[in-house]
Amino acid sequence: MGNFGSVYRGLLDQTQSVVAIKILDLTCEGAPKSFIAECEVLRRIRHRNLVKVLTACSGFDFNGNDFKALVYEFMSNGNLDEWLHPTASQYMERKKLSLLERVNIAIDVACALDYLHHHYEMPIVHCDLKPSNVLLDDEMNGHVGDFGLAGFLPEATHKLLVDQSSSVGVKGSFGYVAPEYGTGSAVSTQGDVYSFGVLVLEMFTGKRPIDDMFEDGLDLHRFTKAALADRVEKAIDPILLQEIEELEKRRTIAPEGKNKSWCSIKDCLVLMIEVGITCSFESSKERMDIYDALTKLQGMRKKLLEFIVTV
Repeated sequence: MGNFGSVYRGLLDQTQSVVAIKILDLTCEGAPKSFIAECEVLRRIRHRNLVKVLTACSGFDFNGNDFKALVYEFMSNGNLDEWLHPTASQYMERKKLSLLERVNIAIDVACALDYLHHHYEMPIVHCDLKPSNVLLDDEMNGHVGDFGLAGFLPEATHKLLVDQSSSVGVKGSFGYVAPEYGTGSAVSTQGDVYSFGVLVLEMFTGKRPIDDMFEDGLDLHRFTKAALADRVEKAIDPILLQEIEELEKRRTIAPEGKNKSWCSIKDCLVLMIEVGITCSFESSKERMDIYDALTKLQGMRKKLLEFIVTV
């Protein structure tokens, strides 16, 4: 959550509450506009899966230089990127993200986007959805943060958003940004859907969209689509495959039942990958709406929970 600046952990004197403080680097081109955009969006929206902003600071530092900062609620479990791609020390210290946790986080993100796209008075486009902008609280619930590139879609603000995006030179992060943005297309909710699709594929394959293996026309979308047509487990994060194997060992049922249970989990994995693929089609017209993606994910979670409670 550190576009145009750095994020620090702080403590509020009066309440002794731990907070996250994003201090903008105002020497970065686009940082002041990013601050305005984030304040404009965050002062209007409220949702359990969006990072809550507590206050904004705008003034001067001790040297008389412009100072701008945002204070957010603190997310004790960091961001999703750290869990999907931990450093060596994090890998040893943390438990691994389980299949159900990943499904829950994907649903949390989809809920946040569904609210932004469909349940506010005007559609809001995030424009920079990626794992590092998904924050996790004490209970591993996902919260979407960093609205520095976000904006509203009506015509009056649409032009402002396009102008702002052009001024900072990006409309998202490499690997997650919708292809049409690279050809000058205006931002849209379908651009967020593309980023969500890539995020889902990354969550269940464990591979970044900028992985070194993706070259000569191969990308995360094509890689998972090919695996889906062959054997979906070829694309699944080995950590998840290990978890599934352990679940199977704990099931005291006949061998034919074991095969059936693997199929039930595989069906869930296939559905997750299908949602990721359908959301990340190159053509925006082929992508599903975030509401449809959310509905499919919630149905899949129900089936997965039915299986897990029998283990």
